[in-house]
Amino acid sequence: MTKKFRDLRSGMSAENRKKAAALAAGMVREMPLQELRVARRLSQEALAAALRTRQSSVSKIERRADMYVSTLRSYIEAMGGKLEITARFPDGIVRIAQFGDIE
Repeated sequence: MTKKFRDLRSGMSAENRKKAAALAAGMVREMPLQELRVARRLSQEALAAALRTRQSSVSKIERRADMYVSTLRSYIEAMGGKLEITARFPDGIVRIAQFGDIE
């Protein structure tokens, strides 16, 4: 028997709802490219059209563990985003500006 999410949520304690919200927020902040594309409600075909490439090329990008910064930037910009690269150190975070406007 399936239950509606609102019914499940209403049965949770306030503390558990808070934990679930924090977990969900963390999942949204970190995800693979394919999940990001799906979350943005884009198909590989639509993204390929925006990138002026083939759907198979989008599929390859999503499976890569290593790629050019310019490839990743194009992918993110085709979804309407902006790529920013940061370095995290114990004493702070630094935004790397070297990859700014490569065209």
